[in-house]
This record gives sequence, structure tokens and C-alpha cells, in this order.
Amino acid sequence: MSSCEWAANLAVDYLGAMEARDLDAARRLVAPGDLDIVFPGGRRFTRIEEIVANSSGRYRIVKKRITGCTAWESGPRAHVMITGTLYGEWPDGAPFEGIRFCDWFELQDGLIVKQHVWNDAGERLLALGRGTEA
Repeated sequence: MSSCEWAANLAVDYLGAMEARDLDAARRLVAPGDLDIVFPGGRRFTRIEEIVANSSGRYRIVKKRITGCTAWESGPRAHVMITGTLYGEWPDGAPFEGIRFCDWFELQDGLIVKQHVWNDAGERLLALGRGTEA
């Protein structure tokens, strides 16, 4: 295993746990009390439960197709960038797919300490004439 492959695997495992709503598994992969997660629109979270509550009104189902994963080290921290597309259902049950995403992770001492999330979901909603309230 390369020096950063463990970090990439951990980040992918975290995304899988969050997608499956296995919050216990996800919690084991993040630094307790030192978590900084930023979602589109500048929404900040420090706990996994906050992320779940935030997305519950935005999507009925949301999943990720990972198309790229890059990891590197910088000092005592490892960094991982994961790209791909989102698919699932809006709250009204309408399906969606092909929404680009990028998740950037920072890991220290074998745990996730930061995650920044970017995606085009808001732009898709605007294109559908639904606004960004979802």
C-alpha cells in the first residue's frame, strides 16, 4: 500500500458509511471534537448528525459515483480529493443523476479532521425551476 493509499481508502469508506447511514462506522473515521465540515453555501458542521439532518430536507436519496481519487501528504497531514457524480431522488421523488461533486479531505493521526464538499445540486435545481430551497 502506498503511503497515501490508506487515506484514500479511509475517505472512500467514510463516504460509503455516510451513504448507508451507518453513522457509527462514519464516526469511527473522524476525529472526535476536532471535525470541520463545510458544504456548499458555507454551511459548517462539526458532527455527523448535523450533516444527516441537513441533507434530509434536500434529498430523499443521494448517492455518489466516484470517478476519481487522489491522495497526497503535506507535513503531518494527508489530503484526499474525490470526484464523481451524484444520483438519487429529490424530496418529491423525482430522480436526478449526473450532478458533479468534489469532496476534499484532510486527515491527521489516521482520522478525518476536515471535509469540504462542492457540488452542482443548487445549479441543477435552478435549471429545473425549483429554486434552491431543496
